[in-house]
Amino acid sequence: MTQSLGLVSLVVRDYAEALSFFVTKLGFELVEDTPVPAQGKRWVVVAPNGGRGARLLLAQASTPEQIATIGKQTGGRVFLFLYTDDVRRDYDRFRAAGVEFVRPIEEQAYGTVAVFKDLYGNTWDLLQPNANNKSWRV
Repeated sequence: MTQSLGLVSLVVRDYAEALSFFVTKLGFELVEDTPVPAQGKRWVVVAPNGGRGARLLLAQASTPEQIATIGKQTGGRVFLFLYTDDVRRDYDRFRAAGVEFVRPIEEQAYGTVAVFKDLYGNTWDLLQPNANNKSWRV
């Protein structure tokens, strides 16, 4: 049996502002934006440019409970890990685009990492894995 993680849902306030952040600031690719009229929503999927891993489903909040989770989906822990082949290049590009970093680039046992916030305050690791990183598949 072969399985893989395909999508991760990220609860967002508004499709347009989320797309602006992920596509314009982070350089993600818009994979799909399909209306789902029967449910009053859209199926909006983005992916890191050139990425081979899971993609993000941008899920616009539609209930008070969902609205309350925006920016807090993991209770303040790092939520997502964006792997890169050049952390310095992406760090500089993201900062130039106005992305807020809460920790600068630093060397760790598992790779070179910097921590940034998305437009809702979720924290992300921007990570260039090294040979010690067992979660990285080559």
